[in-house]
Amino acid sequence: MRFILKNIDLELAWKNNNFHSVVDLPKNYRVLDLTKNSWPSIDDEYCIGKYDEVRPNMYKTSIFGGIRNVHVGIDIGGPVGTPCRAFEKGIISNFGYNPEPGDYGFVVITEHKISGVSVWALYGHLNSKSVNGKEVGQVIEKGDIIAWFGNESENGGWAPHLHFQLSLIEPETHDLPGVVSAKDREKALTTYPDPRLVLGPLY
Repeated sequence: MRFILKNIDLELAWKNNNFHSVVDLPKNYRVLDLTKNSWPSIDDEYCIGKYDEVRPNMYKTSIFGGIRNVHVGIDIGGPVGTPCRAFEKGIISNFGYNPEPGDYGFVVITEHKISGVSVWALYGHLNSKSVNGKEVGQVIEKGDIIAWFGNESENGGWAPHLHFQLSLIEPETHDLPGVVSAKDREKALTTYPDPRLVLGPLY
């Protein structure tokens, strides 16, 4: 999980920040292995999809071009309508709707300053309610509910879950590549650090 940025060890710098949980998970949840299997069809099961995992059987719609299958966020599965919270104080950086099949559907991106480092967090596969009343620059407090899991008709066509991703580069719009090709993996992992830096040791 260690990530070095300009001589700053983010794991050590952020270790004692006491971030708020993004999703209130039950004590028992399933950690998925998506290297061989597809996302489970049970919609109300809490589960985790891993960071930096090669998923050869999942990304079949045209937006992935048949070559992008390395996952650079963490997925948190659960029931439709599950609340998503801000892990730290920040602002709304961007939000909107990505309509292509297999895309994020509704998205909210937040911006935070942590130990002097600017970081952006993408919350994807949300419901339409998640973008209502949002404004760029709107202040959010640690623990605020800022979004909810969407259903298949509004979240890009997926079983309900949150795709949570960190970025050290400001997104130009309400989008980030959530999966990358093998040739882009090394660069992507330096731009999109392990979300467990703020989510904690989910697995």
